[in-house]
Order: sequence, then structure tokens, then C-alpha cells
Amino acid sequence: MRYFEDFAAGQVIETEKLEITQADLVAFASRFDAQDFHTDPEAAKGSFVGGLIASGWHSCALLMRLIAESFILESTSMGSPGIEEVKWLRPIRPQDRLSARHTILETRESRSRPEMGLVRFRCELLNQDDKPALEQTYWIMFGRRGSGFETPAGDWLAHSRSYLAPGRTSEVEPAAGPAIPARFFDDLVLDESHELGSLVFTPDEIVAFARSFDPQPFHMDEAAARNSSFGALCASGWHTAAGWMAAMVVHRRRQEAAFKAAFGAGSPPRLGPSPGFKNLRWLKPVYAGDRISYHSRIVDKRASASRPQWGLFFHHNTGVNQNGETVFSFEGCAFVERRS
Repeated sequence: MRYFEDFAAGQVIETEKLEITQADLVAFASRFDAQDFHTDPEAAKGSFVGGLIASGWHSCALLMRLIAESFILESTSMGSPGIEEVKWLRPIRPQDRLSARHTILETRESRSRPEMGLVRFRCELLNQDDKPALEQTYWIMFGRRGSGFETPAGDWLAHSRSYLAPGRTSEVEPAAGPAIPARFFDDLVLDESHELGSLVFTPDEIVAFARSFDPQPFHMDEAAARNSSFGALCASGWHTAAGWMAAMVVHRRRQEAAFKAAFGAGSPPRLGPSPGFKNLRWLKPVYAGDRISYHSRIVDKRASASRPQWGLFFHHNTGVNQNGETVFSFEGCAFVERRS
């Protein structure tokens, strides 16, 4: 069992490898990120990336699984307050073999909660050529030796690394009212806000997601969750983030339909992938039964120097529960097509 005191700056932790299949890639994307370049091999050939690739949120979830296997489940982990930055550096394609390398950057005792401390990591998700596909910087909270905190015993890893949800126990409910037609980069309006839609986090799907990607006891077992610092079964933070992406895809489909209805001829502007995000915060737990409404506001945009037919837009995103409490936020960016 690793306590806060067992982590020191400069330590490196490496994981075993996992192989991602096309079926894995498509299954996750079909639920959470159903864009053509994640779900349709033929359509993906004509996309920005030239072939089928994993959703960036899937890569984060796979990294979480590797973290759990390598040290989290043998530690006094108390969860993470958020992610400083994620960079998606290379696409992940079917049959890639992935591993992770974690470097401890610093440790810090908690002033407000003496029973715990925080450890800051830089993590690289590496492909079979040992090249980073993803780089992530984040903090994890760990119980201190003598605090009485222990990870409950259980065979938490006795499940597939593939997403095996028990059916779609909850669908994204679109935002009320008509959608604004999809806009080319040139027409994006700064400070414009959109409600994307909402999603109920059911117990079955919370557990299914956790079994595949974040098998910590407080995400998988109601009794263990009651005895944790969360007090009840709650969703993985990466499940909350994937829910945002699912709502964004539904919102985007409505915008594309509105574009076709408004303009008839011509195709709506295409979206490209995202190079990453910053300042992701899990502000409150998402408990079983919570309905989270997702929102996005455009804060900036700039033309792409390397791809002149595309531009980048930057957005601030939030998730709000049924009580009006913000549970989740991050700063994202993505490519979008220009007029010509």
C-alpha cells in the first residue's frame, strides 16, 4: 500500500501495455464521441486525420485504466481535483499498443486536510514506437500514513479494458429550443454561449464505465463508496467528461441539421479534432441519479498557420447538476473549417 509519504519528486512509474482494437475504439465513440473519424472507417479516410482514430476522451480513459493497474489500486488514492493540461500529440489507431510513463514532479502536504497530501504527476501515453500520443499533467490526493485511510479489498481489476455498458441506460436530452445553424470559423461569434444538452448518470452506467476505465471502489461498489470520502456511489471524472462530449455531438448534429434547413445547398462546416485542453476541474462529485446539463461558451478563435483551410476556436465548458451546482469545467479548443 502506497501512502502519500511513499511518493517523491523524480520517481518514475511505468505500466504494462494494452492493445486497442477497432471494436474498442468504435464502441466508446458510438456512445460518447460519435464523429465519423471515430466511428466510420470509410468516412474517416476523407477526414482531417485521414483514417479511423480514437476519441481523445477515450485515450484519457485508457490512461486512467493504466494508472489504476500500475499504482492507484495499491495506494490510498482519494481521487483527483482535476487536470492541469492534456495535449493530444498523435492519433491512436486500431491495433496500437499503448503503455504509460508517470513522472512525479512534486509533492505537497494539504494545509486544510492534514490526513492527506497531493502528488503532481506528468504522464505520457506511449504507442508501440515509444512515441507519446498524449501528455497529461495532474494532481492526485493520497491519504497519509496513520490517517486510517485504506483502499477496500476487492478484485477491482477483474473486468475488461473495453467499454461494456449494459445498453444505453440514459440518452442525452437535447437543449430546449431551436439550434443555431453550424458556423464556419469565419462566422463564429465570441462570447456566444450554448446549452449542449443533459445526461442522467445511472448507477448501472457509472459502474460499467468504472469497470472498464476507472476501477476505484467508490465508482464501482455502493458499500465501499459509502465508507469513502464521497459518501455514495459517484461517477468517474472521466465519465463526466465523456458525457460532455456526448452532449456536444448531439448539439453539433442539431446545428448541422439547422444549417441544411436554412441554406439547402452546400455542406455544413466540418469539425476537426482537438489538440488538447487545460484547467479541467472536478468541482463536485456526480452521484448516481444526477442530471448534468452541459454548456459551452466561445472565448477566442485564431486561424491555423499550418492548415490554412482550418481555424481553431477556444471554448469554456461547464457541467451543472439539477441543484444548479457547477460540478465540472474546462478550457478546450478544436479545429473548424473555414469558408474557403
